[in-house]
This record gives sequence, structure tokens and C-alpha cells, in this order.
Amino acid sequence: MEHIPAAAWFAAAASAPQHQGSGYLLRVVLVVMILGCAFAGWFLLRGYKRKDD
Repeated sequence: MEHIPAAAWFAAAASAPQHQGSGYLLRVVLVVMILGCAFAGWFLLRGYKRKDD
């Protein structure tokens, strides 16, 4: 397994949209944002269950 320095990885990540188009990054950001919001909502609201004892 080859170790890639952080600077080289960052440079490769910054140049990736030129090869893949600008829509790819937007799709990744939107999916991560939606999943993050869903997880945060579940985490915050899980304590508000009403128990009918």
C-alpha cells in the first residue's frame, strides 16, 4: 500500500472536478448534507419518545 502525502492528495482532489465535471461534487455535497440532516434529526428527536405506561 502506497502512502500519499496530504499535499499530493489535496492537489489531486482539487483537480478532480476538471475530469469529472462540476456536478459530481455538488451531488456528493447534497447527499452528505441530506444524510447528515437525517442523522442529526434522528439523534436529537430519539429522546422525545412518549412511553404510554
